[in-house]
Amino acid sequence: MRILIVRLSALGDIVMASGLIPALRTRWPDAHIAWLAEPAGAVLLDANPRVDEVIRWDRLGWKALARGGRWLALGRAVAGLRGRLRAGQYDLVLDTQGLLKSALPAWLSAAPRRVGLASREGGHRLMTEVVQRPGDGRRLGSEYRQLAAHLGCPDTPYGPDLALSEADQADAAHALAAAGVNGPYAALCPFTTRAQKHWFEDRWIALGRALAERHGLLPVVLGGPDDRSAADTLASAMGAGAVTLAGRLGLRASAAAVADARLVVGVDTALTHMGTAFHRPTVALFGSTRPYLETDSPGTRVLYEPLWCSPCRRRPICGGVFSCMRLHRPEGVLDAAARAMEDAP
Repeated sequence: MRILIVRLSALGDIVMASGLIPALRTRWPDAHIAWLAEPAGAVLLDANPRVDEVIRWDRLGWKALARGGRWLALGRAVAGLRGRLRAGQYDLVLDTQGLLKSALPAWLSAAPRRVGLASREGGHRLMTEVVQRPGDGRRLGSEYRQLAAHLGCPDTPYGPDLALSEADQADAAHALAAAGVNGPYAALCPFTTRAQKHWFEDRWIALGRALAERHGLLPVVLGGPDDRSAADTLASAMGAGAVTLAGRLGLRASAAAVADARLVVGVDTALTHMGTAFHRPTVALFGSTRPYLETDSPGTRVLYEPLWCSPCRRRPICGGVFSCMRLHRPEGVLDAAARAMEDAP
């Protein structure tokens, strides 16, 4: 059995979809499992020994060729990807994204069995089988669990499957030590791509100080290169010995910093979901988005207070007030953190 998983982008969704890897391995222990992703997301999969092949699709490069009117070069790129996918001779392709952009490579593979999530963009028409998305989506990876059940995978606990290399762990350890982190710390993950998913700076500051004073946890702010300036400002205002590694670590080294944290607190972003993946005590703050309410990790606490407009996702109507995220107060987050640390293995 040769299987191709298609989940191109959104780092947090790649984290959650990675739970399909052990599910498929349980169903087909000797399968060749490949994954198609855009370059930024592929990094998360490169070190996973349970993935046999990681294929990168430079989709943004294709868009640049189209914008520049370089149609011959674009045609060569399409033919190259089609040839690469068809050479894989996949028996089964899973479109776990359910968009036209993810259905296209599934179709290009010419796999005899193409299973995808229902799509409003029409991508499902390129599938041989369509799986409806679950109604409530309460559980982490609900749609991926649905796909696994459709394929006959055993009903076992579902959790993200991430792997780190020794180099990733060494990079994180070196950066933490260089920043003066020599004891237990809390990984704070405040940043994401959409403002409506953010918590508020004054509350992060209050939380960081309280974690240091009450639990002896040094606040460590994590994020990407674009978050570096904001993270520096946040850590400086927080005091309490807070440090920032935002923009100073690669993605998997940041994941390694999450994996070694005593506590993870974050908004709806990949680093927060990694806390659950690594079974660290984790508090997830949701509002405009609510990817899940329940996980199979006993140390994860999800804080979500729905309003009549929740979840608004990409279309907030509150004029930048972000009322749903204002319902999360530092004391409530601290209580959830204490419970998470008590219950985590």
